[in-house]
Amino acid sequence: MTTSSEVLNSIQEINLSYLILAQRILREDRSIAMFRLGISAELATILADFTVAQITRLAMTDQLLCAFRFSGHEQLAALARPARHEDVKATHAAILLAGQNVEQFA
Repeated sequence: MTTSSEVLNSIQEINLSYLILAQRILREDRSIAMFRLGISAELATILADFTVAQITRLAMTDQLLCAFRFSGHEQLAALARPARHEDVKATHAAILLAGQNVEQFA
């Protein structure tokens, strides 16, 4: 049985990993990172400029900072189905996510 303390610790670990990853990919290639993260230019600038202390403080929230980027169950189900051609699965995911509005993630 998982306790609420364990759940909170897991959320905070996920948040910290997510923020570190987001900052790293923003610094490597900002436009690709913005697409992959589904964030606006303004949010990208803020995340890229965070200090370690700011990232750590933000990660300690009890809410997940990352979210599913699918507006409906159809998109998630389509990505979960076995692909006929495994080499196009990533492209298919990118096409589905490209149709999402960035504003909903900012």
